[in-house]
Amino acid sequence: MVQNTELNKQNAIAFYKTAYLGDPVKAVELYTGDEYIQHNPVVADGKQAFIDYFSEMHRDYPNKSIEFVRTIAEGNLVALHTHQTWPDGDEYVTMDFFRFDQQGKIVEHWDSIQEIPAVSKNGNAMY
Repeated sequence: MVQNTELNKQNAIAFYKTAYLGDPVKAVELYTGDEYIQHNPVVADGKQAFIDYFSEMHRDYPNKSIEFVRTIAEGNLVALHTHQTWPDGDEYVTMDFFRFDQQGKIVEHWDSIQEIPAVSKNGNAMY
């Protein structure tokens, strides 16, 4: 089956945004496949671990925001480049990668997170 990369991009954003802004149960119900493999070392494998992690995050940090800067898709993979702003002004750049199954559902996730520094030796923006 050929992947619908545009739909996968839309679904990756919707999945991440829905969970990040406080409804990880809905995100999992709508956008994940039969399995969910997690590569972030602070989150356990599986759908329930994802729900637990994002529920706790929303409880502890309800006033965070996210901007989707770039979305790239190839085959069954989607990459998101985001800008997150957390309470107290902490800002992070993230890069998330999602693998989709043949039904267009997310089944695997990798990410990298970096705090945006106050000073850059090269003067280039993070985006």
